[in-house]
Amino acid sequence: MNVKAQKIDTLIKNAKVFNNGESPVIEDVAVSDGRIVARGKDLDGESADRIIDAKGLWLMPGLFDIHTHYDLELEVAPGLPESTRHGTTSVVIANCSLGLAFGTQRSDNHDPIVSCYARVENIPKAVLKDCADNITWDTPKEYLDHLDQINLGPNVAVLFPHSMLRIETMGFDNSVTRDPTHSEIKAMKSLLSDGLDEGYVGFSTDALPFHYLAAHPHCEKTIPTQFAKYGELKQLTQVVREKGGTWQATPPKDSVIGTLKTFLLTSGRVHGKPLKTTVVAALDIANNWKLSLMVKTLSRLLNSSTVQGDFHMQALGAPFKVWSDGAITPLAEEIPELRRLNETDLEDREARQKILHEPAYIKSFNAMWMSGKQGWNLARLKRKLNVEDYAFNRTLSDMMVERCPHTNWQGMDFQSLFDRIIAIKQGECDEAVSKVEQKLVQKDFFWIADEGDFMLQMLRTFDTDLSWSTVTANRDLKVVRELLMHPQLLPGFNDSGAHLTNMAFYDVNLRSLKLAAQGGDNDVSYMVKRLTKDAADVFGVAGGTINQGDIADLILVDPKKLADYDGEKNIQRVYRDEFQHEQLVNRSDDVVRFVMIGGQAAWENNDFSPDLGKKPMGRLLRSVHAA
Repeated sequence: MNVKAQKIDTLIKNAKVFNNGESPVIEDVAVSDGRIVARGKDLDGESADRIIDAKGLWLMPGLFDIHTHYDLELEVAPGLPESTRHGTTSVVIANCSLGLAFGTQRSDNHDPIVSCYARVENIPKAVLKDCADNITWDTPKEYLDHLDQINLGPNVAVLFPHSMLRIETMGFDNSVTRDPTHSEIKAMKSLLSDGLDEGYVGFSTDALPFHYLAAHPHCEKTIPTQFAKYGELKQLTQVVREKGGTWQATPPKDSVIGTLKTFLLTSGRVHGKPLKTTVVAALDIANNWKLSLMVKTLSRLLNSSTVQGDFHMQALGAPFKVWSDGAITPLAEEIPELRRLNETDLEDREARQKILHEPAYIKSFNAMWMSGKQGWNLARLKRKLNVEDYAFNRTLSDMMVERCPHTNWQGMDFQSLFDRIIAIKQGECDEAVSKVEQKLVQKDFFWIADEGDFMLQMLRTFDTDLSWSTVTANRDLKVVRELLMHPQLLPGFNDSGAHLTNMAFYDVNLRSLKLAAQGGDNDVSYMVKRLTKDAADVFGVAGGTINQGDIADLILVDPKKLADYDGEKNIQRVYRDEFQHEQLVNRSDDVVRFVMIGGQAAWENNDFSPDLGKKPMGRLLRSVHAA
């Protein structure tokens, strides 16, 4: 094909092109003025400013991260470098009912952004406050206009956040203490309708029992969306249905009936028209085998011809590995004894120490930790059958010491460490014991009798200086692959931008591609479509393809490097200047060779473009249904 007549900014030669589920082809792709202007064999590059030889590489649309909490990071690092480097060119923000649509919403000594985000997303209050201090808008329309004007790296699609909608309409205190009045429901519906008309892609709610407020007097309460009853959700989701938007939700984990009733809101047969619904998350929970089966069963039921739903559970393409800083971890929130420690400010060690030394708390903590581990009772039976009530994993052999002031304990699992401490106490340790370690055991651990005592004392001695990890779900990658490839589930859930030192899933789309590649090119093609065009369609935005005329959001992946990539071994703890805080991140260097957003190079040869975050590359993805 001759494209001499048209100036070409970038010509990519000899790539294996994956696009929209089609069989891959070896082609050249020409980009000019931010768009793909030609695809084909042997394109003439005489007029090209730049030619990239992509022989042996996969070329595909940029990947979507369908569940992020990048709302705050966009204000300090709009290039979103920790996603861009892994080939993500579009992100969905304002998930789980939290967002910045109404600005700071500060009033009456309440700071909703700090209170809502600090524990739910485990972001330090100082980081949140600094971001909130720089917010200049007050309305949902002004927020979209703001996003239109900043130096976006990846493209951004925005959900309308239910918790903030309740705060705006009812006030902070009322949003977590009473039901809305008829006029308040009417006001919420009007604001939501206007937001969807302006370009918000949908509506986000939340029902997970891990999500608590972080400010007194409400730190024992969950975030506002969880106080909404079924009637409120039904009326608000009806607005979303009528506007053609998407409802993002999380299930009420502890109620099968509640989950089914809530998600029947997707039904076209019951409600006249299907409601596009996407739900977090399809996981193979380690201590409850029933949940992954229930996920697939629920999806088949709600998408059946009988129910006529449009239902998409989001799948994570990696082991669900969670780090904890002492007791500070999102999964701890479901257990009352651990939740008490999470209610304290991250920096307030004194408050946690006081709790950990209360006689009543010690007794309660030990009972919780030992529940199901001794005697014969219902809790023991549930543990034996692997159907426990908690997602939090209390198996010491599964818990790894990642960072500890006593450095020779690093790399040990907690069971081995418990056994070692008991042996040192009893003078029966076969291995060498330093004077420092002997003194520590004699001083702090002399009193422990069982693993509940041991765990309590670890928290007392080290607090947040102790970092430990455990895999609570998705341990079997064969099961993970089955979930990812399931036609009624949607891969791409990464939770990027949240849980700064608790999770690192920025590379999970690449891990999903790696698992898909086990089935050859056809499965890679399928997975590319799921991570690009299908994601764009579910959220009702343009993009996800690399056809002629499309905006040039594309990436080059090295399949050999991808095959060798081990995401679990490429997690690092780095210091982010933007946050003045540490963060767990991923490094997939050499796997993604090139990232282009809006026709501009964002990442190449393991380095960022100097323009990333300094000049606009991506764009605000408004809903295709917007007025």
